[in-house]
Amino acid sequence: MAQATTRRTPSARMVALGSFIGTTIEWYDFFLYGSAAALVFGPLFYPGADPSLGLIAAFGTYAVGFLARPLGALVGGHVGDRIGRKAMLVASLLIMGCATALVGLLPTYASIGVAAPVLLVFLRLAQGFGVGGEWGGAALVSVESAPSGRRGFYGSFTQIGVSAGMLMAAGAFTLGRTLLTTEQFLSWGWRVPFLASGAIVAVGLLIRAKLAEPESFVRMKQENRLPERPLAELMRTQRRPVWLTAGMRLSQNALYYLYTTFGIAYIARSADDEVGLRAVLVASALSLVTVPAWAWLSDRYGRRPLYLFGTVTSAVFIAPFFLLADTGNPLLVTVGMVVGINLFHDAMYGPQAAFFAEMFPAGVRYSGASMGYQFGSVLSGGLAPLIASSLLVANNGRPWLVVGYCLVLSVITGVCAYLAPETFRTSTEHPAVAAGPRDRTSEMGELR
Repeated sequence: MAQATTRRTPSARMVALGSFIGTTIEWYDFFLYGSAAALVFGPLFYPGADPSLGLIAAFGTYAVGFLARPLGALVGGHVGDRIGRKAMLVASLLIMGCATALVGLLPTYASIGVAAPVLLVFLRLAQGFGVGGEWGGAALVSVESAPSGRRGFYGSFTQIGVSAGMLMAAGAFTLGRTLLTTEQFLSWGWRVPFLASGAIVAVGLLIRAKLAEPESFVRMKQENRLPERPLAELMRTQRRPVWLTAGMRLSQNALYYLYTTFGIAYIARSADDEVGLRAVLVASALSLVTVPAWAWLSDRYGRRPLYLFGTVTSAVFIAPFFLLADTGNPLLVTVGMVVGINLFHDAMYGPQAAFFAEMFPAGVRYSGASMGYQFGSVLSGGLAPLIASSLLVANNGRPWLVVGYCLVLSVITGVCAYLAPETFRTSTEHPAVAAGPRDRTSEMGELR
Protein backbone atom coordinates (compact mmCIF):
# COMPACT_ATOMS: atom_id res chain seq x y z
CA MET A 1 0.00 0.00 0.00
CA ALA A 2 2.82 2.40 0.80
CA GLN A 3 4.33 1.79 -2.62
CA ALA A 4 1.02 2.59 -4.36
CA THR A 5 0.73 5.81 -2.39
CA THR A 6 4.24 6.84 -3.37
CA ARG A 7 3.44 6.37 -7.06
CA ARG A 8 0.14 8.15 -6.87
CA THR A 9 1.04 11.34 -4.97
CA PRO A 10 3.31 12.92 -7.64
CA SER A 11 0.69 12.03 -10.26
CA ALA A 12 -2.01 13.74 -8.20
CA ARG A 13 0.14 16.85 -7.90
CA MET A 14 0.80 17.00 -11.62
CA VAL A 15 -2.88 16.46 -12.42
CA ALA A 16 -3.89 19.21 -9.99
CA LEU A 17 -1.29 21.58 -11.47
CA GLY A 18 -2.43 20.82 -15.00
CA SER A 19 -6.04 21.34 -14.01
CA PHE A 20 -5.16 24.64 -12.36
CA ILE A 21 -3.28 26.00 -15.37
CA GLY A 22 -5.89 24.93 -17.91
CA THR A 23 -8.77 26.26 -15.81
CA THR A 24 -6.93 29.55 -15.26
CA ILE A 25 -6.63 30.07 -19.01
CA GLU A 26 -10.22 29.12 -19.75
CA TRP A 27 -11.69 31.32 -17.05
CA TYR A 28 -9.41 34.20 -18.02
CA ASP A 29 -11.22 34.06 -21.35
CA PHE A 30 -14.65 33.92 -19.72
CA PHE A 31 -13.99 36.73 -17.23
CA LEU A 32 -12.54 39.03 -19.86
CA TYR A 33 -16.03 39.30 -21.25
CA GLY A 34 -17.45 40.20 -17.83
CA SER A 35 -14.94 43.01 -17.30
CA ALA A 36 -15.56 44.31 -20.83
CA ALA A 37 -19.33 44.16 -20.32
CA ALA A 38 -19.00 46.30 -17.19
CA LEU A 39 -16.66 48.87 -18.76
CA VAL A 40 -16.77 49.10 -22.57
CA PHE A 41 -19.38 46.97 -24.34
CA GLY A 42 -22.24 49.37 -23.56
CA PRO A 43 -20.91 52.38 -25.53
CA LEU A 44 -19.20 50.27 -28.23
CA PHE A 45 -21.96 47.81 -29.08
CA TYR A 46 -25.09 49.56 -27.76
CA PRO A 47 -24.41 53.27 -28.44
CA GLY A 48 -27.08 55.94 -28.15
CA ALA A 49 -28.81 54.24 -25.23
CA ASP A 50 -29.13 55.71 -21.77
CA PRO A 51 -26.00 54.60 -19.82
CA SER A 52 -28.08 52.52 -17.41
CA LEU A 53 -29.96 50.82 -20.25
CA GLY A 54 -26.70 50.34 -22.15
CA LEU A 55 -25.28 48.58 -19.10
CA ILE A 56 -28.37 46.36 -18.90
CA ALA A 57 -27.99 45.49 -22.60
CA ALA A 58 -24.29 44.66 -22.11
CA PHE A 59 -25.06 42.45 -19.11
CA GLY A 60 -27.89 40.85 -21.10
CA THR A 61 -25.35 39.79 -23.72
CA TYR A 62 -23.11 38.64 -20.87
CA ALA A 63 -25.96 36.48 -19.52
CA VAL A 64 -26.42 34.78 -22.90
CA GLY A 65 -23.15 32.93 -22.39
CA PHE A 66 -24.60 31.23 -19.35
CA LEU A 67 -27.58 29.96 -21.34
CA ALA A 68 -25.22 27.82 -23.43
CA ARG A 69 -23.48 26.36 -20.40
CA PRO A 70 -26.06 23.59 -19.70
CA LEU A 71 -25.73 22.46 -23.32
CA GLY A 72 -21.96 22.37 -22.89
CA ALA A 73 -22.50 20.41 -19.67
CA LEU A 74 -24.76 17.89 -21.45
CA VAL A 75 -22.28 17.30 -24.26
CA GLY A 76 -19.27 17.47 -21.97
CA GLY A 77 -20.83 15.10 -19.47
CA HIS A 78 -21.58 12.51 -22.15
CA VAL A 79 -18.09 12.71 -23.67
CA GLY A 80 -16.42 12.81 -20.25
CA ASP A 81 -18.34 9.81 -18.88
CA ARG A 82 -18.14 7.73 -22.06
CA ILE A 83 -14.81 8.61 -23.72
CA GLY A 84 -12.75 10.29 -21.05
CA ARG A 85 -12.20 13.43 -18.98
CA LYS A 86 -9.14 14.51 -20.97
CA ALA A 87 -10.82 14.60 -24.41
CA MET A 88 -13.47 17.04 -23.25
CA LEU A 89 -10.98 19.22 -21.39
CA VAL A 90 -8.94 19.73 -24.55
CA ALA A 91 -12.04 20.41 -26.69
CA SER A 92 -13.53 22.92 -24.25
CA LEU A 93 -10.30 24.90 -24.04
CA LEU A 94 -10.02 25.05 -27.83
CA ILE A 95 -13.62 26.26 -28.27
CA MET A 96 -13.27 28.90 -25.58
CA GLY A 97 -9.93 30.19 -26.87
CA CYS A 98 -11.10 30.62 -30.47
CA ALA A 99 -14.29 32.43 -29.42
CA THR A 100 -12.39 34.81 -27.14
CA ALA A 101 -9.78 35.71 -29.75
CA LEU A 102 -12.55 36.45 -32.27
CA VAL A 103 -14.19 38.89 -29.83
CA GLY A 104 -10.95 40.86 -30.00
CA LEU A 105 -11.33 41.10 -33.79
CA LEU A 106 -15.01 41.99 -33.78
CA PRO A 107 -16.06 45.28 -35.45
CA THR A 108 -18.16 47.60 -33.26
CA TYR A 109 -21.61 49.05 -33.88
CA ALA A 110 -20.08 52.13 -35.49
CA SER A 111 -18.54 49.92 -38.21
CA ILE A 112 -21.20 47.33 -39.05
CA GLY A 113 -24.31 48.41 -37.17
CA VAL A 114 -26.62 45.88 -35.56
CA ALA A 115 -24.53 42.97 -36.86
CA ALA A 116 -21.93 43.84 -34.20
CA PRO A 117 -24.04 42.94 -31.14
CA VAL A 118 -25.46 39.92 -33.00
CA LEU A 119 -21.97 38.53 -33.61
CA LEU A 120 -21.04 39.37 -30.04
CA VAL A 121 -23.96 37.27 -28.80
CA PHE A 122 -22.94 34.37 -31.04
CA LEU A 123 -19.36 34.37 -29.74
CA ARG A 124 -20.63 34.63 -26.19
CA LEU A 125 -22.74 31.52 -26.80
CA ALA A 126 -19.62 29.70 -28.01
CA GLN A 127 -17.79 30.78 -24.86
CA GLY A 128 -20.63 29.50 -22.70
CA PHE A 129 -20.70 26.14 -24.48
CA GLY A 130 -16.94 25.73 -23.98
CA VAL A 131 -16.96 26.59 -20.29
CA GLY A 132 -20.04 24.40 -19.75
CA GLY A 133 -17.96 21.30 -20.38
CA GLU A 134 -14.89 22.64 -18.60
CA TRP A 135 -15.46 22.75 -14.87
CA GLY A 136 -16.75 19.20 -14.41
CA GLY A 137 -13.75 17.65 -16.11
CA ALA A 138 -11.17 19.84 -14.40
CA ALA A 139 -12.71 19.20 -10.99
CA LEU A 140 -13.03 15.44 -11.52
CA VAL A 141 -9.47 14.80 -12.67
CA SER A 142 -8.21 16.60 -9.57
CA VAL A 143 -10.60 14.95 -7.11
CA GLU A 144 -10.41 11.44 -8.59
CA SER A 145 -6.60 11.52 -8.66
CA ALA A 146 -6.24 12.92 -5.13
CA PRO A 147 -4.84 10.95 -2.18
CA SER A 148 -7.39 9.72 0.33
CA GLY A 149 -8.45 12.37 2.81
CA ARG A 150 -7.19 15.26 0.68
CA ARG A 151 -9.79 15.49 -2.07
CA GLY A 152 -11.00 18.88 -0.90
CA PHE A 153 -7.52 20.38 -1.07
CA TYR A 154 -6.63 18.87 -4.44
CA GLY A 155 -10.04 19.74 -5.87
CA SER A 156 -9.50 23.36 -4.86
CA PHE A 157 -6.81 23.70 -7.54
CA THR A 158 -9.65 23.81 -10.04
CA GLN A 159 -11.32 26.53 -7.98
CA ILE A 160 -8.23 28.69 -7.64
CA GLY A 161 -7.80 28.40 -11.40
CA VAL A 162 -11.05 30.38 -11.61
CA SER A 163 -9.65 32.99 -9.20
CA ALA A 164 -6.39 33.16 -11.14
CA GLY A 165 -8.35 33.63 -14.37
CA MET A 166 -10.24 36.53 -12.81
CA LEU A 167 -6.95 37.94 -11.54
CA MET A 168 -5.46 37.86 -15.03
CA ALA A 169 -8.58 39.33 -16.66
CA ALA A 170 -8.97 42.14 -14.14
CA GLY A 171 -5.22 42.75 -14.28
CA ALA A 172 -5.26 43.04 -18.06
CA PHE A 173 -8.04 45.62 -17.98
CA THR A 174 -6.49 47.51 -15.07
CA LEU A 175 -3.19 47.72 -16.96
CA GLY A 176 -4.95 48.95 -20.08
CA ARG A 177 -6.91 51.59 -18.16
CA THR A 178 -3.73 52.74 -16.43
CA LEU A 179 -1.39 52.94 -19.44
CA LEU A 180 -3.85 54.22 -22.06
CA THR A 181 -6.13 57.19 -22.31
CA THR A 182 -9.87 56.56 -22.26
CA GLU A 183 -10.03 57.21 -26.01
CA GLN A 184 -7.20 54.76 -26.73
CA PHE A 185 -8.70 52.10 -24.47
CA LEU A 186 -12.14 52.35 -26.11
CA SER A 187 -10.62 52.49 -29.59
CA TRP A 188 -8.27 49.49 -29.47
CA GLY A 189 -6.86 48.86 -25.99
CA TRP A 190 -9.75 46.67 -24.85
CA ARG A 191 -9.01 44.26 -27.72
CA VAL A 192 -5.48 43.38 -26.63
CA PRO A 193 -6.41 41.05 -23.72
CA PHE A 194 -8.84 39.16 -26.00
CA LEU A 195 -6.28 38.73 -28.77
CA ALA A 196 -3.62 37.63 -26.28
CA SER A 197 -5.88 34.70 -25.42
CA GLY A 198 -4.81 32.90 -28.61
CA ALA A 199 -1.20 32.56 -27.49
CA ILE A 200 -2.17 31.67 -23.93
CA VAL A 201 -4.57 28.94 -25.06
CA ALA A 202 -1.81 27.32 -27.13
CA VAL A 203 0.18 26.86 -23.92
CA GLY A 204 -2.87 25.45 -22.15
CA LEU A 205 -3.50 22.91 -24.92
CA LEU A 206 0.06 21.60 -24.61
CA ILE A 207 -0.41 21.12 -20.88
CA ARG A 208 -3.81 19.47 -21.13
CA ALA A 209 -2.63 17.10 -23.85
CA LYS A 210 -0.24 15.60 -21.27
CA LEU A 211 -2.85 15.05 -18.55
CA ALA A 212 -3.50 11.44 -17.53
CA GLU A 213 -6.97 10.00 -17.02
CA PRO A 214 -7.80 9.15 -13.38
CA GLU A 215 -7.01 5.52 -12.54
CA SER A 216 -10.56 4.79 -11.37
CA PHE A 217 -12.05 5.93 -14.70
CA VAL A 218 -9.49 3.94 -16.73
CA ARG A 219 -10.27 0.82 -14.70
CA MET A 220 -14.01 1.19 -15.21
CA LYS A 221 -13.52 1.68 -18.94
CA GLN A 222 -11.34 -1.41 -19.18
CA GLU A 223 -13.94 -3.44 -17.28
CA ASN A 224 -16.71 -2.12 -19.56
CA ARG A 225 -18.62 -0.69 -16.57
CA LEU A 226 -19.38 2.72 -18.09
CA PRO A 227 -23.04 3.52 -18.83
CA GLU A 228 -24.14 3.64 -22.46
CA ARG A 229 -26.27 6.73 -21.84
CA PRO A 230 -24.83 8.63 -18.86
CA LEU A 231 -27.43 11.41 -18.89
CA ALA A 232 -30.37 8.97 -18.91
CA GLU A 233 -28.82 7.00 -16.04
CA LEU A 234 -28.15 10.23 -14.16
CA MET A 235 -31.74 11.44 -14.36
CA ARG A 236 -33.10 7.99 -13.56
CA THR A 237 -31.05 7.42 -10.42
CA GLN A 238 -29.43 10.70 -9.33
CA ARG A 239 -32.03 13.47 -9.69
CA ARG A 240 -31.84 14.51 -6.04
CA PRO A 241 -28.09 15.31 -5.98
CA VAL A 242 -28.42 17.15 -9.31
CA TRP A 243 -31.01 19.52 -7.86
CA LEU A 244 -29.16 19.87 -4.57
CA THR A 245 -25.90 20.84 -6.27
CA ALA A 246 -27.77 23.27 -8.54
CA GLY A 247 -29.37 24.87 -5.49
CA MET A 248 -26.05 25.10 -3.66
CA ARG A 249 -24.65 27.04 -6.61
CA LEU A 250 -27.27 29.79 -6.49
CA SER A 251 -26.04 32.05 -3.71
CA GLN A 252 -22.34 31.26 -4.19
CA ASN A 253 -22.33 31.95 -7.93
CA ALA A 254 -24.62 34.98 -7.85
CA LEU A 255 -22.61 36.67 -5.12
CA TYR A 256 -19.34 36.13 -6.94
CA TYR A 257 -20.59 37.78 -10.12
CA LEU A 258 -22.32 40.54 -8.18
CA TYR A 259 -19.01 41.36 -6.52
CA THR A 260 -16.72 40.96 -9.52
CA THR A 261 -18.89 42.04 -12.48
CA PHE A 262 -21.90 44.07 -11.33
CA GLY A 263 -19.82 45.36 -8.42
CA ILE A 264 -17.29 46.97 -10.75
CA ALA A 265 -20.04 48.93 -12.51
CA TYR A 266 -21.73 49.82 -9.20
CA ILE A 267 -18.52 51.06 -7.61
CA ALA A 268 -17.82 53.19 -10.71
CA ARG A 269 -20.82 55.36 -9.77
CA SER A 270 -18.95 56.63 -6.71
CA ALA A 271 -15.31 56.27 -7.76
CA ASP A 272 -13.01 55.81 -10.74
CA ASP A 273 -13.32 52.63 -12.78
CA GLU A 274 -9.94 51.48 -11.50
CA VAL A 275 -11.11 51.36 -7.87
CA GLY A 276 -13.45 48.42 -8.46
CA LEU A 277 -10.99 46.65 -10.73
CA ARG A 278 -8.20 46.97 -8.19
CA ALA A 279 -10.43 45.71 -5.38
CA VAL A 280 -11.25 42.64 -7.51
CA LEU A 281 -7.54 42.18 -8.18
CA VAL A 282 -6.75 42.14 -4.46
CA ALA A 283 -9.57 39.71 -3.64
CA SER A 284 -8.67 37.43 -6.55
CA ALA A 285 -5.04 37.32 -5.45
CA LEU A 286 -6.04 36.47 -1.88
CA SER A 287 -8.35 33.72 -3.17
CA LEU A 288 -5.26 31.85 -4.33
CA VAL A 289 -4.68 31.30 -0.60
CA THR A 290 -8.14 31.42 0.96
CA VAL A 291 -9.82 28.95 -1.45
CA PRO A 292 -7.37 26.08 -0.75
CA ALA A 293 -7.38 27.02 2.95
CA TRP A 294 -11.16 26.58 3.18
CA ALA A 295 -10.87 23.37 1.13
CA TRP A 296 -8.17 22.08 3.49
CA LEU A 297 -10.48 22.74 6.43
CA SER A 298 -13.25 20.82 4.68
CA ASP A 299 -10.99 17.74 4.57
CA ARG A 300 -10.90 17.86 8.36
CA TYR A 301 -14.29 19.17 9.45
CA GLY A 302 -16.56 18.31 6.54
CA ARG A 303 -17.89 20.03 3.43
CA ARG A 304 -21.37 20.85 4.69
CA PRO A 305 -20.56 22.88 7.86
CA LEU A 306 -18.24 25.18 5.93
CA TYR A 307 -20.73 25.56 3.09
CA LEU A 308 -23.47 26.54 5.54
CA PHE A 309 -21.15 28.99 7.26
CA GLY A 310 -20.34 30.67 3.94
CA THR A 311 -24.00 30.83 2.95
CA VAL A 312 -25.18 32.49 6.17
CA THR A 313 -22.31 34.98 6.52
CA SER A 314 -22.52 35.98 2.86
CA ALA A 315 -26.22 36.73 3.26
CA VAL A 316 -25.54 38.89 6.32
CA PHE A 317 -22.71 40.82 4.65
CA ILE A 318 -24.26 41.81 1.30
CA ALA A 319 -25.92 45.00 2.69
CA PRO A 320 -22.71 46.23 4.40
CA PHE A 321 -20.85 45.63 1.14
CA PHE A 322 -23.07 48.07 -0.72
CA LEU A 323 -22.68 50.64 2.06
CA LEU A 324 -18.90 50.35 1.77
CA ALA A 325 -19.09 50.56 -2.04
CA ASP A 326 -21.19 53.75 -1.81
CA THR A 327 -18.35 55.55 -0.02
CA GLY A 328 -16.13 55.37 -3.11
CA ASN A 329 -13.17 55.16 -0.73
CA PRO A 330 -10.59 52.78 -2.29
CA LEU A 331 -9.62 51.27 1.07
CA LEU A 332 -13.19 50.67 2.25
CA VAL A 333 -14.22 49.31 -1.16
CA THR A 334 -11.31 46.87 -1.08
CA VAL A 335 -12.14 45.80 2.48
CA GLY A 336 -15.72 45.11 1.42
CA MET A 337 -14.59 43.07 -1.57
CA VAL A 338 -12.06 41.04 0.46
CA VAL A 339 -14.44 40.26 3.32
CA GLY A 340 -17.28 39.36 0.95
CA ILE A 341 -15.20 37.15 -1.32
CA ASN A 342 -12.32 35.77 0.71
CA LEU A 343 -13.82 35.31 4.17
CA PHE A 344 -17.38 34.34 3.28
CA HIS A 345 -17.80 33.37 -0.39
CA ASP A 346 -14.66 31.23 -0.48
CA ALA A 347 -15.96 29.14 2.43
CA MET A 348 -18.51 27.81 -0.07
CA TYR A 349 -16.28 27.82 -3.11
CA GLY A 350 -13.21 26.12 -1.64
CA PRO A 351 -14.86 22.75 -0.84
CA GLN A 352 -17.23 22.87 -3.82
CA ALA A 353 -15.28 20.77 -6.36
CA ALA A 354 -14.88 17.85 -3.97
CA PHE A 355 -18.37 18.25 -2.47
CA PHE A 356 -20.12 18.12 -5.84
CA ALA A 357 -17.95 15.33 -7.25
CA GLU A 358 -18.44 13.14 -4.17
CA MET A 359 -22.23 13.32 -4.47
CA PHE A 360 -22.30 11.24 -7.67
CA PRO A 361 -21.26 7.67 -8.62
CA ALA A 362 -18.19 7.49 -10.85
CA GLY A 363 -19.99 6.41 -14.03
CA VAL A 364 -22.17 9.53 -14.17
CA ARG A 365 -19.97 11.85 -12.14
CA TYR A 366 -18.94 14.10 -15.04
CA SER A 367 -22.57 14.49 -16.15
CA GLY A 368 -23.91 14.95 -12.62
CA ALA A 369 -21.35 17.45 -11.35
CA SER A 370 -21.46 19.42 -14.61
CA MET A 371 -25.26 19.54 -14.80
CA GLY A 372 -25.71 20.67 -11.20
CA TYR A 373 -22.93 23.21 -11.47
CA GLN A 374 -24.01 24.70 -14.80
CA PHE A 375 -27.77 24.76 -14.19
CA GLY A 376 -27.10 26.58 -10.95
CA SER A 377 -24.83 28.97 -12.87
CA VAL A 378 -27.58 29.85 -15.37
CA LEU A 379 -30.13 30.49 -12.63
CA SER A 380 -27.75 32.64 -10.60
CA GLY A 381 -24.43 33.87 -11.97
CA GLY A 382 -25.56 34.32 -15.56
CA LEU A 383 -28.62 36.36 -14.63
CA ALA A 384 -27.32 38.04 -11.47
CA PRO A 385 -25.66 41.12 -13.06
CA LEU A 386 -28.63 41.60 -15.40
CA ILE A 387 -31.19 41.21 -12.59
CA ALA A 388 -29.16 43.39 -10.25
CA SER A 389 -28.82 46.17 -12.86
CA SER A 390 -32.58 46.04 -13.54
CA LEU A 391 -33.41 46.13 -9.81
CA LEU A 392 -31.04 49.05 -9.35
CA VAL A 393 -32.81 51.03 -12.08
CA ALA A 394 -36.24 50.06 -10.73
CA ASN A 395 -35.29 51.32 -7.25
CA ASN A 396 -33.85 54.65 -8.48
CA GLY A 397 -30.23 53.62 -8.03
CA ARG A 398 -30.61 52.27 -4.49
CA PRO A 399 -29.30 48.72 -3.92
CA TRP A 400 -31.86 47.36 -1.45
CA LEU A 401 -33.84 45.34 -3.97
CA VAL A 402 -30.53 43.75 -4.97
CA VAL A 403 -29.92 42.89 -1.31
CA GLY A 404 -33.35 41.24 -1.12
CA TYR A 405 -32.59 39.23 -4.26
CA CYS A 406 -29.37 37.95 -2.70
CA LEU A 407 -31.17 36.99 0.51
CA VAL A 408 -33.71 34.88 -1.40
CA LEU A 409 -30.91 33.00 -3.18
CA SER A 410 -29.09 32.50 0.13
CA VAL A 411 -32.15 30.88 1.71
CA ILE A 412 -32.44 28.41 -1.19
CA THR A 413 -28.72 27.60 -1.05
CA GLY A 414 -28.81 27.16 2.72
CA VAL A 415 -31.71 24.71 2.53
CA CYS A 416 -30.00 22.67 -0.20
CA ALA A 417 -26.70 22.57 1.70
CA TYR A 418 -28.55 21.42 4.83
CA LEU A 419 -30.29 18.63 2.90
CA ALA A 420 -27.11 17.46 1.14
CA PRO A 421 -25.31 14.42 2.58
CA GLU A 422 -21.92 14.89 4.19
CA THR A 423 -19.41 13.36 1.77
CA PHE A 424 -15.88 14.11 2.94
CA ARG A 425 -15.29 10.62 4.35
CA THR A 426 -16.84 8.70 1.44
CA SER A 427 -14.97 6.79 -1.25
CA THR A 428 -14.97 7.87 -4.89
CA GLU A 429 -15.02 4.18 -5.81
CA HIS A 430 -18.73 3.51 -5.23
CA PRO A 431 -20.63 1.74 -8.06
CA ALA A 432 -20.64 3.26 -11.54
CA VAL A 433 -24.42 3.65 -11.77
CA ALA A 434 -27.20 2.64 -9.43
CA ALA A 435 -29.16 -0.12 -11.13
CA GLY A 436 -32.55 1.16 -10.04
CA PRO A 437 -34.64 2.33 -7.10
CA ARG A 438 -33.73 -0.72 -5.01
CA ASP A 439 -30.00 0.12 -5.18
CA ARG A 440 -30.52 3.82 -4.43
CA THR A 441 -30.92 3.22 -0.71
CA SER A 442 -27.75 1.16 -0.61
CA GLU A 443 -25.79 3.81 -2.47
CA MET A 444 -26.94 6.62 -0.19
CA GLY A 445 -25.91 4.48 2.73
CA GLU A 446 -22.39 4.35 1.29
CA LEU A 447 -22.39 8.15 0.91
CA ARG A 448 -23.27 8.58 4.53
